[in-house]
Amino acid sequence: MKQFKNILCAVSTDESSRITLERAISLAEKNRAQLTVADVLPRPPKGVSISIDATLPTDLQTKIQEERLQDLQAMTRPFQQRLPILHKVLMGSPFLEIIRTVLLDGHDLLIKPAENPKFVKRLFGSNDKHLLRKCPCPVWLTQPKEKPVYRCVMAAVDFDPEGTDSAEQDINRQIIELSSTIALSDSATLHLVHTWDAPGEMTVRVWSDNPDEAAARYVKGEHLRHQRGLKRLRQSLIDQLGPEVYDHLAPHLHLRRGAASRMIPKIAKQLHADLVVMGTIARSGISGLLIGNTAEDILEQLKCSILAVKPSGFVTPVRVAGGDSPG
Repeated sequence: MKQFKNILCAVSTDESSRITLERAISLAEKNRAQLTVADVLPRPPKGVSISIDATLPTDLQTKIQEERLQDLQAMTRPFQQRLPILHKVLMGSPFLEIIRTVLLDGHDLLIKPAENPKFVKRLFGSNDKHLLRKCPCPVWLTQPKEKPVYRCVMAAVDFDPEGTDSAEQDINRQIIELSSTIALSDSATLHLVHTWDAPGEMTVRVWSDNPDEAAARYVKGEHLRHQRGLKRLRQSLIDQLGPEVYDHLAPHLHLRRGAASRMIPKIAKQLHADLVVMGTIARSGISGLLIGNTAEDILEQLKCSILAVKPSGFVTPVRVAGGDSPG
């Protein structure tokens, strides 16, 4: 079972922050974790003053931060008797300041409402994309109409059936651990989803004397390979949870043929998933700036909350101080 120790909840002034804050508080309580509630404000333009008395920009910045800090404290006041809560008001680029806070304070989970640009039909805004690409800890982005309790949690796992890639195994372990913990916490149904395909089918048909039979044999072989891989993943989940907890959770396993970029969003919609837990780094590399192409295609189509994880060896390009991150 995953145990968080230091949770960062990034909020704003809109209504979507309330349910996200309540979920972060519940998580912190159940994990006995430290909770920090933070907001990031833009820096005042140079030369701007509060009034005609020509207040210095530094004074303006201090005043704005103090007022927002009071707002954060008022927002969390109903929960202060349940657990201690730290408050932070940051200034600057939202994704940069959030990641720097994660690095400085050692947070092991970031949870925040997803930005929802009204001019597009996608869930995640530019700051969210930067966080998904560059934040070193798991990133939990909640949808605007977030449910206080999830009914369906979907874990999207990817693997090479014959591979022994340690990064791949690590990220699948994280996905399984996080999704099962949340499903158990909310008494939600857990669905473990893996997609597969048979990319060599056309080649087999071209070079075979009996195209239909050869292609069918090849496709069946690919299906069996992925089926065995999913069974191994199921066994690793049993080993992680223990047989009794696994039986109580009773996860549903799905093995679907098709491109992950098309099938994962489709299955999430069919299941009415409240949360999709998935990895966001391609197999080809751990360190770097770019999210995996398939992962980004999937995220563009999802309409539910997501929890995105990276391999343990991921190194963020963001630095604590000095210089901005690459765009």
